[in-house]
Amino acid sequence: MPYNSKVGLVERFAVKFGLLTDANEVTTDYSQRRDDGTLINYPPTGKWDDWTEYDPQAWPAKRIARHYSLVPTICFNCEAACGLLAYIDKDNSTIRKFEGNPLHPGSRGRNCAKGPATINQVHDPERILYPLKRKGPRGGGSWERVNWDEVLDDIGGRIRRAILEGRQNEIMYHVGRPGYERAMDRVLQAWGIDGHNSHTNICSSGARMGYQIWQGYDRPSPDHANARFILLLSAHLEAGHYFNPHAQRIIEGKMAGSKIAVMDPRLSNTAAVGDYWLPTRPGSEVAVLLAMAKVILDEGFYDASYLRRWELGCVS
Repeated sequence: MPYNSKVGLVERFAVKFGLLTDANEVTTDYSQRRDDGTLINYPPTGKWDDWTEYDPQAWPAKRIARHYSLVPTICFNCEAACGLLAYIDKDNSTIRKFEGNPLHPGSRGRNCAKGPATINQVHDPERILYPLKRKGPRGGGSWERVNWDEVLDDIGGRIRRAILEGRQNEIMYHVGRPGYERAMDRVLQAWGIDGHNSHTNICSSGARMGYQIWQGYDRPSPDHANARFILLLSAHLEAGHYFNPHAQRIIEGKMAGSKIAVMDPRLSNTAAVGDYWLPTRPGSEVAVLLAMAKVILDEGFYDASYLRRWELGCVS
């Protein structure tokens, strides 16, 4: 029985271009079990609409069967956006847990601890479930519930008045974790607003600047699995690499024979198992990289024809 849930327009395009697996055509049986019947892999897609597991709280004293609908979703505890399956209890429609989605092309069902921990955010007693508006003086700690129409009319009206009156410098857009792939940046620029702020400003913007300058995108996905040499700068695979899908493919590259060099002032666990450890002085990485680039250019350790074809101003 195929997975019958409704497929959105974006997913249909992704399947058409080979970016996603068509769940309706999956024939792999992910439900491998040990001899005692316990699951060691993923539920088969044909059973996602009605998957049965024993209640872990009652196990092993009692075997109480629970029926779940497995709904694909995304983890957003970092911008890797790994795939998750939400286990929804069919008796009361509540989310019981999150596990990896084996059909996700990036994470492939292999999630870090932050993915399953999303259940804590879903059921957090302090989670804000609806819009709140300050009531009384600023800092008073008093709030009242309002509906979305009030919010849009109020905030949208203020933004509109500021734009019409030429007060764009009074508008700032802040988001906790940007996940809209620059769509909002274009909207703000169209409005003449230079006031975009997010956690990236103090998290990883410095590291992303180099990517943005030379290739026009700040979060690339190198082909680590097929690389022959991988240079990591303070990127610790064992301690939660920024992109779990990248960490997976770096290990695949290592297993296929790739050499790994780790540039890090400390002998991290990753540096300990790398092929080369470069213990730079803190803050000197840029100078080391520039020196490496100079040696590569001066001694001709580069593919000149490739650079002439694909890069601008690198090789004369």
